Amino acid sequence: MATWKAAAASAGSASRSPSPGSPAPAGDITLAFAGDVHFMDRTADLLADPASAFGPVADTLRRADVAMVNLETAVTDRGTPEPKQFHFRAPRTAFDAVKAAGVDVVTIANNHSLDYGQVGLDDTLDNARKAGVPAIGAGHNAAEAYAPWVTTVRGTRIAFVAVSQVHELEYTWAAKDDRAGVAMAIDVARSVAAVRAARAAADVVVVYAHWGQEGNDCPTAEMKTFAARMAEAGATIVLGTHAHLLLGDGWMGKTYVAYGLSNFVWWRDDAFSNDTGVLRLTLRGGAVSHSELVPASISRTTGQPLPASGAAADEIVKKFTDLHSCTGLG
Repeated sequence: MATWKAAAASAGSASRSPSPGSPAPAGDITLAFAGDVHFMDRTADLLADPASAFGPVADTLRRADVAMVNLETAVTDRGTPEPKQFHFRAPRTAFDAVKAAGVDVVTIANNHSLDYGQVGLDDTLDNARKAGVPAIGAGHNAAEAYAPWVTTVRGTRIAFVAVSQVHELEYTWAAKDDRAGVAMAIDVARSVAAVRAARAAADVVVVYAHWGQEGNDCPTAEMKTFAARMAEAGATIVLGTHAHLLLGDGWMGKTYVAYGLSNFVWWRDDAFSNDTGVLRLTLRGGAVSHSELVPASISRTTGQPLPASGAAADEIVKKFTDLHSCTGLG
């Protein structure tokens, strides 16, 4: 059973750890994760200065050994809109903003990376390559889409896999052996195989899923089942976003699970909640030894996630802590 640790109010964070412990040794590895990022409407203006697009929350991302977000947009100026309600796209400077914020890898396994069709996806992949930003969870074929990004931090090999569990257009958007597209969780066998292969090549495996029901701050049965399959396949960490809300975290055996990271750099003010944050995980000996949500609130003016403090931080932390009750996690 995980043990809740009280975080200092001045730190403005909530933490969950397998057992109480002392401050992290210098050899520990820190991973930082945040939710949905795109540049539309109010957030489009942020790309006038990509170096500052994420705002002060970027300091938290930069301090991590590896930081990751969900880049929920096609990065293109071409293509034809797909038959769906919302369409997101951004210029190639979106990748400049991501790099400047200290983000090391992005997932594009989501329900917007093909908003402008195969042409838009091809541009996104090309722009990511030119910018030197690893973009995982989609590719020119299934092998690329399900392939992990692997990095080594102080001798520990960490593999990152990304998939989408959103059902909108999933059959036409799914990557195939001979078709570009998104790594889809509906292909459970391929998702499991991807995690097993990543586990064979790395000490730590992270699965970032785009999943959940919009507006529901409790994980669905589908999410729980998929998280269990990922844990069985060897995932060290399973986390994700899509519901536009924070969802709870906890332990599924030895696997740390965080069901929802909420919006992050967000385009409009009528989201379900402006509560967000950076999930910061500490790795020790190839396992998660400590977790904390560094709380933030999305600015109603700029759409940037602004670090929270004082009573506002405490409220977000409490909400995040209370969300554990419906996760079914340890």
